Amino acid sequence: MKTTKLAQKSLLWAGASVAALTLAATPSFAQDNGAATLDVITVTTNRREENIQDVANSVTAQSGEDLAPYTEGGADILTLAARIPSVYAESSNGRVAPRFYIRGLGNTDFDLAASQPVSIIMDDIVQENVILKSFPLFDVQQVEIARGPQGTLFGRNTTAGTIKFDSVRPSQETDGFMSLTLGSLGTVNLESAIGGALIEDVLSARISLLSQNRDDWIDNAFTGENDAMGGHNEWAGRAQLLYTPNDSFDALFNVHARSLTGTAAIFRANILTPGSNDLNANFDRGEVYYDSTFNNPQNYDSWGTSANMNFYLDGGMTFTSITGYENAEGRSLGDIDGGNLVNGPGFIPFPSETQDGLDDLDQFTQEFRLASSDELDTTWQIGAYYFDGAFDITTLGPNGGFPPPTTVRHENELWAVFGQVSHQVNERLNLSGGVRYTSDEKSLEVIQAVWPAGGPYSVSDEEVSWDLSAYYDYSDETAFFARVARGFRGPSIQGRDVAFFGTPSIADSETSISYEAGIKSEPMGGRARINATAFYYTVSDLQLSAVGGGGNLVQLVNADEGVGYGFEVDSEFLVSENLLITAGFSWNETELQDDTLEVGVCAQCTVTDPDADNDGFAEVDGNPFPQAPDYIVSLTARYSIPADNGGEWFVYTDWFYQGRTNLFLYESEEFYSEGNFEGGLRVGYAGSLPNGRAFEAAVFSRNITGEENLVGGIDFNNNTGFVNEPSVWGVSFRADFN
Repeated sequence: MKTTKLAQKSLLWAGASVAALTLAATPSFAQDNGAATLDVITVTTNRREENIQDVANSVTAQSGEDLAPYTEGGADILTLAARIPSVYAESSNGRVAPRFYIRGLGNTDFDLAASQPVSIIMDDIVQENVILKSFPLFDVQQVEIARGPQGTLFGRNTTAGTIKFDSVRPSQETDGFMSLTLGSLGTVNLESAIGGALIEDVLSARISLLSQNRDDWIDNAFTGENDAMGGHNEWAGRAQLLYTPNDSFDALFNVHARSLTGTAAIFRANILTPGSNDLNANFDRGEVYYDSTFNNPQNYDSWGTSANMNFYLDGGMTFTSITGYENAEGRSLGDIDGGNLVNGPGFIPFPSETQDGLDDLDQFTQEFRLASSDELDTTWQIGAYYFDGAFDITTLGPNGGFPPPTTVRHENELWAVFGQVSHQVNERLNLSGGVRYTSDEKSLEVIQAVWPAGGPYSVSDEEVSWDLSAYYDYSDETAFFARVARGFRGPSIQGRDVAFFGTPSIADSETSISYEAGIKSEPMGGRARINATAFYYTVSDLQLSAVGGGGNLVQLVNADEGVGYGFEVDSEFLVSENLLITAGFSWNETELQDDTLEVGVCAQCTVTDPDADNDGFAEVDGNPFPQAPDYIVSLTARYSIPADNGGEWFVYTDWFYQGRTNLFLYESEEFYSEGNFEGGLRVGYAGSLPNGRAFEAAVFSRNITGEENLVGGIDFNNNTGFVNEPSVWGVSFRADFN
């Protein structure tokens, strides 16, 4: 009866929210001829260029200009967290290995081989490994977030959705920019790009560069070293060539690289008092008490290349080939106990420091796709996909300590075939459906270990993903859509326990069925955009990571089922030609459903889940998914004042507010967050230089109110936690080259 009650509650919410938004989206507003309207947003969620208002899916898109205020203070890809409805992100690995969640569905596993149900795609190449997912954001044209299973066109490991980044492409027009930020904590960010024609109408190029730097600013009070950690030095670059010799062929070639040195995540011992989740007096943002002199170093290097070729055939058909290769290596070391045995802070029963390294990561992908003309009443596309990846993970204690050096090798080979068809039934109704067959094989081999862990280990599965959707164009301003989709996440192997004298753990494939219905509207004569979706999904054999607990285990498990439901609203309002407001809201309820699933619990916290058989393991049936905010509110506003010389003064602010978020599979009085929020502010002037080129100068502040938000924890030793980024303020300048 549990699923039935959830379904009834979900349908009530769905009906109420869609009905309310229908009323809200259809008022009558007068419009003067020539009045400004919102720009059309073009997305490629269906592998075709479409107006976001014509896509039968819950999709949000943000431009590179939208992202710039978030990243100018040195933020990385995690800046997307809680700024988009139903989207959250966090990491216990510093500026690498981000973990994304959509509609509450994600994976808290910190292992470098962790699989995730949110797929990150950069310039049409899937970034499967968690290190690849952290490639810096610069010279971005647009990011698209598609919620719900996207298995037909984007494959396995998309049961929650996809986040797709597209870089600014080369063009025949000479253009580019240079932006410089100088901020507190020694923050210096430099971003630049230049592009244009090399051969008129035949060959164009674009080069993009990024340098992000922050000084060390956190003292190690135990060793007496000031400014011991907290900084980073990162550079990244991208070179693109666009070859357009004639109307029947084009090719885009991409080479990119990244190098990062800096500090891994900062863990802080006993900043949570048993019985409370408030940060206590042990917390000092600028100070830690590590008995290690290494100070949590981190370094990673990666590079990749891709070729995206299109052959334009008779009848308007297009044959596309996308080839990609990625390579990465690096390591992070962390003082996991967050303190020392002499003066803590608080009680620390034993020291723990671990280094994880990634070596010889090679990822090769190939996709072929044949698509019909977009001008037909019935459009279609068919294709095939191949993935081959391998890498080594080495876990060890520093200075030859515990754990002993352990190396495991992961390999993954996958192939798939897919097809999708869409039919315009009449002027108002469009129906679409797709299917994908995937064969997925993974293996793990223990290369080096003190304890013979056996193996090699292997898992494989063959699954079918599909989706069906309907889109109804109710009026010039309003459309309705409905979608049902099946997604699948391939089986997983996790080898970290080999370093702690255990055997690898294995999780079976998870499959999901998602139902959603929504409204897309552009009222006020095109000066507003309000999109809303209600959803309900179930995940069978939900893959979970039982992380930590007093036994310090990191094991994969499957829950019988997981259920999620809720709704999300994206809106944008051009209140006047000088004031633009965006607002987002999402409400997500998630529930684990497995009356036999038990997990290890914290060493020093207050667990609220039952332990019926008194074996030290908590029953988690009925708990929310970990790291799944029950609601998110986001808001931005930009107000400009025209200047006499054609420029403008502007004020821009952005805020988010995050509801209750449980950190682990079990529930406790300590390891959750509630009421986290952050805001930013920019004030500046945009105009033209004497040579006519556009420029912008601004002062800014990120985390302007200095919030200290708990975002994660470590529970096996003491009540360790880690927090959000500090306040950063500074000045920025940008000049365009075109």
